[in-house]
Amino acid sequence: MAKNIKLERAQIHVHASYNNTIITLTDVEGNPVTWKSPGTVGYKGSRKGTPYAARIAAEALVREMKEYGVQSAVLMMKGAGSGRQAVIQTMKGSGIRVSEVRNVTPVSHSKGTIKGRR
Repeated sequence: MAKNIKLERAQIHVHASYNNTIITLTDVEGNPVTWKSPGTVGYKGSRKGTPYAARIAAEALVREMKEYGVQSAVLMMKGAGSGRQAVIQTMKGSGIRVSEVRNVTPVSHSKGTIKGRR
């Protein structure tokens, strides 16, 4: 990892599924800088999907963000997992200014096809 990158503003992309929460730190253009998940901080199996594991991963990312010099960030939330709120609360209470929380969960505009119906 190149720690010589200095960022003042960044984006945090959170993918919260039911089984895991992946938190990615990117620059303003969207290029990934680093990422954390409950698996990288020591949780395995079904414990990765818990809000507590997402909070621990977010705290580990906040420590790394301070090394990069991040002052403010925009949160991009995707998915409906249980780690969403835990990550938001951890980021807001970390001392890094959260300027915006945006929900980018994809929503289907069509009904989709029902198999087996005539």
